Amino acid sequence: MAIPRRLERGWASKQLTRCERSKGEADTLREDNPTIYFATGNKGKFVEAAQIAKVFGITLKQIKSEKIEIQSNELEDIASFAAKCASESIRRAVIAEDAGLFVNSLQGFPGPYSAYVFKTLGTDGILTLLKGARDRSASFRAVVSFVRPRNSPVNFGGEVTGIITRKPRGTRGFGFDPIFTPIQGDGRTFAEMNTLEKNRLSHRAKAFVKFFTWFSMHELSSSPRQVK
Repeated sequence: MAIPRRLERGWASKQLTRCERSKGEADTLREDNPTIYFATGNKGKFVEAAQIAKVFGITLKQIKSEKIEIQSNELEDIASFAAKCASESIRRAVIAEDAGLFVNSLQGFPGPYSAYVFKTLGTDGILTLLKGARDRSASFRAVVSFVRPRNSPVNFGGEVTGIITRKPRGTRGFGFDPIFTPIQGDGRTFAEMNTLEKNRLSHRAKAFVKFFTWFSMHELSSSPRQVK
């Protein structure tokens, strides 16, 4: 599913720019905006997702706890399990997200194990594994999972293709952002972009746009302000 045209180019820039605010500035969201909880300990992920949520008139609140993960070869399984556990814990509707870097010449490694590989090997580890490789193509993939208490998860995926750089570039973002240049970008890595710029291209933004679009169409008409 493609990002809706209203989120592309000028419209996205204007709307998402409105979401940016200086430190301590009061939130300008209407009081009647629905609230969804995002189970993640990653502040960067939350900031990216919250910016998109505001475009859809949705308030995103972070559950500041470590995401409960299972070992699986599928991002869908990891995200769904985390969302289900969080939803059962707070008894409210929750979203969780899992993402991975899939490097083609490494047969998709690190993939769903990206978080662990980043902690143990870091960006330098991936660059070392690719030393001398001609094919440096890769993709970032993300899955957002939405779960209501005692209900089955609903998943939404996003993907962006790109190239692994030969050295880290940029200080923004997190994870493998400094070594990934999206094909549809301008040559910069994700770590060289601000949140607004990254959200126009990233796998995570695509997945969240799909989720918020679905939620707006299927849930808001009958949902209270705080989604249960």
